[in-house]
Amino acid sequence: MSKKYKSVEEIISDLPAIREVCFSLRETLLANLVMLGEIPAPTFKEQARVDFLMQRFSECGLTNTSSDECGNGLGIFPGKNRKRNILLLAHADTVFSERRDHTVSVHADKICGPGIADNSLGLAVLATLPTILEKLGVELDSGLVLMGAARSLGRGDLEGTRFFLENNKLPLTAGICVEGVKLGRLSYASAGMLRGEVTCRVPEEYDWIRRGTTGAILVMNEVINRILGIALPRKPQTSIVLGSVEAGEGFNIIPTEATLRFEVRSEDSDIVERISGELEDIMEDVIAQTGSEVTLDIVARREVAGLKIGHPLVKETREIMSALDLHPHITPSISELSALIANDVPAITLGITDGERLHEQRETIKIDPIFTGLTQLIAVLLAMDGGFCDESE
Repeated sequence: MSKKYKSVEEIISDLPAIREVCFSLRETLLANLVMLGEIPAPTFKEQARVDFLMQRFSECGLTNTSSDECGNGLGIFPGKNRKRNILLLAHADTVFSERRDHTVSVHADKICGPGIADNSLGLAVLATLPTILEKLGVELDSGLVLMGAARSLGRGDLEGTRFFLENNKLPLTAGICVEGVKLGRLSYASAGMLRGEVTCRVPEEYDWIRRGTTGAILVMNEVINRILGIALPRKPQTSIVLGSVEAGEGFNIIPTEATLRFEVRSEDSDIVERISGELEDIMEDVIAQTGSEVTLDIVARREVAGLKIGHPLVKETREIMSALDLHPHITPSISELSALIANDVPAITLGITDGERLHEQRETIKIDPIFTGLTQLIAVLLAMDGGFCDESE
């Protein structure tokens, strides 16, 4: 099926053949997925998983593989046109500690295991892609850069992706961020975001009676109540997610420290900035009211930016998805896509399959939709390579 496509319509006509090739490599993909999924990779500790990914790249015949100072794993297909390069990346880290049991279980129609959807499947797709392209007989005009991105989640704050983009010497014409779930996801813009951690500490010699409280939990409760009282607009869409609260050691031990992790998201960067100011005011008020130590640590920020819905990359991707009977779920992203957009690289995020129990021990993905997701990814890659997703100058 090696050919030079003259239009997206020609690519769409080959979708059944592309899916057939993807399905024929089912066992290779699932083997890569299981082996990657069983390697723990909490943020800042992804090296073993990245090393395995690069080993897979080498076994596929990629001669240009390396890791950089930030721990990213890279594999590069040189293209015919050195002025064009496409970046495909998937974050290598997961939210799960290395102390967690990372056993992956494979069933007839699904696969279960911590981080299997987010984002072991994304990495497995990168590990298998060279074999798929070889079997398709595809020779790209553009260079193809495959990257397992380190230090993406939480306090990692996309450090690996940012480092690569700041130090990369290759001209990047487009990018695709690969996420395990959800099939039909299409992100082409980044949302405004602020991610932070509130810590409340009370000294052991605290005057409980005078202050009228009984430990850090009640101080944190006051912080939470104040945060929940922040006025949020319906339009532009805005939310505050209280992600986790940690405090206490037992039934009868007064806790002296409590921690809250939260995230603010909005379609308007000005609203995020306004909420940031209100959060600082809340901390000062609670300090004055309780006499405890309350600190606000901002660990990540994002600005609203991205492509327009009429951009050729978005339009052609939607056309390909429609041909596969996929209904695009358009949602802004705060992940690697935002870093590409900030560096003026036209990019999108795509999901590969359907899943459930995300970020739980029994995180689960469905097997059969994976091959539709792979077909979608390869078709978009071919459209990018053909220049059909470029903006007219």
